Amino acid sequence: MTDFIWHWNVFFGVVLALLAITLVILGILTAYFGSGKSRAVGVVLLIVGLVVGLVTIFTKSLIGLNSGILQTIVIPTFFYVIASVVGVAIGLLIFLGAIMKT
Repeated sequence: MTDFIWHWNVFFGVVLALLAITLVILGILTAYFGSGKSRAVGVVLLIVGLVVGLVTIFTKSLIGLNSGILQTIVIPTFFYVIASVVGVAIGLLIFLGAIMKT
């Protein structure tokens, strides 16, 4: 039986990478579709997302990752995001199908 070892450094790295991706995407959408103050907030979200992403990439020794940050955090994070979006979309479609049939 194998023991599960919780890797906090990978956990925090993935959290930071997901935060950066989310802020960048939402910042782009808000800056593009917003108006006035919303557009300014979108630009700020975009900048904060880029800063968090760069900090995550350039501080791999701070979070204790010895191997490449690309293989350890960035690529798995994209797979996590894609998997979560697909799962949520399937669940939403099932929910909408059930609601529409009643």
